[in-house]
Amino acid sequence: MGKVIAIANQKGGVGKTTTAVNLAASLAATEHETLLIDIDPQANATSGVGFDSKTLRKTAYEVMIGELPAHEAILKSSMPFLSLIPSHINLVGSEIEMVNEEHRENKLRTALNDIRSNYEFIIIDCPPSLSLITLNALTAADSVLIPVQCEYYALEGLGQLLNTINMVKKAFNSALDIEGVLMTMYDSRLRLSNQIVDEVKKYFGEKVFNVIITRNVRLSEAPSFGKPILLYDAVSSGSKNYMDLAQEILKNYQKQTAQHRSASVHSTPRTSVQ
Repeated sequence: MGKVIAIANQKGGVGKTTTAVNLAASLAATEHETLLIDIDPQANATSGVGFDSKTLRKTAYEVMIGELPAHEAILKSSMPFLSLIPSHINLVGSEIEMVNEEHRENKLRTALNDIRSNYEFIIIDCPPSLSLITLNALTAADSVLIPVQCEYYALEGLGQLLNTINMVKKAFNSALDIEGVLMTMYDSRLRLSNQIVDEVKKYFGEKVFNVIITRNVRLSEAPSFGKPILLYDAVSSGSKNYMDLAQEILKNYQKQTAQHRSASVHSTPRTSVQ
């Protein structure tokens, strides 16, 4: 079963889509089968890997409202090991269509049941709001990665996001965990950037990733060319940052997997030999 990571923060401009696209590409570059799911109606993750959402007819919208099985919406990207379920502006209306349906928060999780085993990682790019679409992502996910920009008011609104995560854990997805908090748009020349990192570490402790995403012009340019940073400029600092993030997530995942195996071995009752 693939690990599902939702990239979420209801604040815009924190590097959420940049992280979703480039983390997915970096995991794919390490030869792990990876699926990027774009459920933001703005479809920036879709264009960020080279697709024009306006020309697509099989998207996350049709999957979310139950018109299309997830496997029929999957597109192969130009990178080996990286696939995409694209978004479309029509997703804006999906919440209205789902609002009166039973188990509406489970639509995405149900859709992913048939394809999870085909991927090692599934990365979900959420919209910048705590909407029914985001609720679907959190219900479907194993963990949530929270990008936080190194700017003033960085922690603003995070309390609301954490309350939503706790609500989802209690009501819909008890296994949901915080994958980590990722500091983005870091500028070492600014005292404020260092102050924000320290403040976030005080708040989240060990949940803050060791990797910090620095400000990088090439990273900002890559989406306009429809490419992850690895394909646009593989030697840039942005490319190195996201490869390091992928390695940190892989290391944590391997550690968690080993712990689960060990726990299951120790919990298996021994049968006595007569």
